[in-house]
Amino acid sequence: MNEMLEGIEVLCHSSIRINKGKVIYFDPFKIKQDYNDADIIFITHDHYDHYSESDIDKVIKNDTIIVAPEELLTKLLKKGFRNECVVTVTPNEKYDIKGIKFNTIPAYNTNKTFHPKENEWVGYLIEIDGITYYIAGDTDITEENRKVKCDVAFIPVGGTYTMNYKEAATLVNEIKPKIAVPIHYGSIVGSKQDALSFSNLLNPEIECKIYKL
Repeated sequence: MNEMLEGIEVLCHSSIRINKGKVIYFDPFKIKQDYNDADIIFITHDHYDHYSESDIDKVIKNDTIIVAPEELLTKLLKKGFRNECVVTVTPNEKYDIKGIKFNTIPAYNTNKTFHPKENEWVGYLIEIDGITYYIAGDTDITEENRKVKCDVAFIPVGGTYTMNYKEAATLVNEIKPKIAVPIHYGSIVGSKQDALSFSNLLNPEIECKIYKL
């Protein structure tokens, strides 16, 4: 089971690094040093704790591809990223970049206003070495993410801006990944206790991996 998490780190908050042949970052945030090793950077939406230009600078290299929702294109080009290195995405679509296949899953709030559905922000369902990873983005339980099928799910648990740990556990118990990883806590909202409480509510057949954030 743990081989599914080999080469994977949750760095801080919702910032994830995957090193499996290619080096992939999701929402780099509070990166501690200049790595400049990213083959692909995935951005879920434009809030500062997910789209951080100073942190992108720490992981980007000359041929890095940046994948982001369409509304971020102007910001990315203004920042100086080359047009050919930017791939814009919309929800409910399939893509293949550098041999990495992924789907975009809508990420939005259903009972709060921080992440409106009409903004077309996303989570990512990505396949690497035959393993499917779901990086949910900032979202509540939605009609779309209840249909996700994955091996590993990275799910926000901090509440306030996203689902809380109880809602997150409800979603995970429904979609039944082999491994669930709580994120989006410990920096801006939520605490490690939210991650522990989330873990305690999961069905016993679902393994929970809590990273030290």
